[in-house]
Parts: sequence; structure tokens; C-alpha cells
Amino acid sequence: MNRKRKKCLVSSCLIGLCTRYDGRSKPDTACLQALRDFHYIPVCPEQLGGLPTPRTAADLTGGDGMDVLKGRAVVITRDGLDVSREFIAGARAVLHIARAQDIKLAMLKAKSPSCGMTPVPGNDNCTSFKNIHAVTTGQVGSSTGSGQAAELFRADRDIM
Repeated sequence: MNRKRKKCLVSSCLIGLCTRYDGRSKPDTACLQALRDFHYIPVCPEQLGGLPTPRTAADLTGGDGMDVLKGRAVVITRDGLDVSREFIAGARAVLHIARAQDIKLAMLKAKSPSCGMTPVPGNDNCTSFKNIHAVTTGQVGSSTGSGQAAELFRADRDIM
């Protein structure tokens, strides 16, 4: 039987592409295993926002990803450079891809200032969103430590 595979966004670094801040390849075996039945589309919000690879590591300062999107927090590199604009642009680019491809699942890098949110149980490197549907209420929960791409994707797809 030739069934159509479901689509999935995945953080490029999780599948081993050299998109990490340090330019290294560190594929996540468990994530790759989980993706075997999906047509997956790799994304790197930081690159899509215009940042180079390698790049100086960055951290959320003053709040989470939603706070950055609302202008109440910033993303600062360890060299002290504010890269909030690039992180927001990358998050919007990921959301554009998700909408254009009608994505129903995303597996994003946990503990990332752009992608991170709550890790998948048993895998501290991978964050998963399931059962995504269009926002109808505009009410979105908050998750401490979440990145801009994760928050925009979750808000757009009404994920709690």
C-alpha cells in the first residue's frame, strides 16, 4: 500500500546538518528514528533569520521566546550582541514554512533559544508538537525557557 506520509518540520541540527551555533554535526538518533515515517522538512530559525554558521552562542535574557516576540525580552550573544531581530525573523520564516506546507508536527531542538521548549519524554534533545490546528481563540499557554520559533509555531497552531 502506498500511503501518503505526514509532513513534519524538524530542527536541521537534529538530523545532523551543520547548522548548530558551533557548526558541528550532532544528529539525534532517537529523533531520526521517530522521523522515519514522515516527510520531514529541516529548518534552522537562526540561519533563516540571517545569522551565520558558526556563530556565537546566544541566550534568552529577561524572559522566554514569547517575551522576545512582544519586545519584553532580548536574545543576547555571549559577546553581548543583541540578535533579537534575527531570531524573530527566523521564527517568522519557520512559521511561514509551516503554514505553506500545512505542517501537522514539529520536532524542534530542546534547550535552544530559538526552538526550545519542553523536551520529549526520554529525549532531552528533541521537542515535539502534535495535533496542530489553526488558532481559533488566540489564547496560548506559556512555557518557561521557550524559543521564538517554538512560541510562534505553537501560537499559530493553538498548541498548549
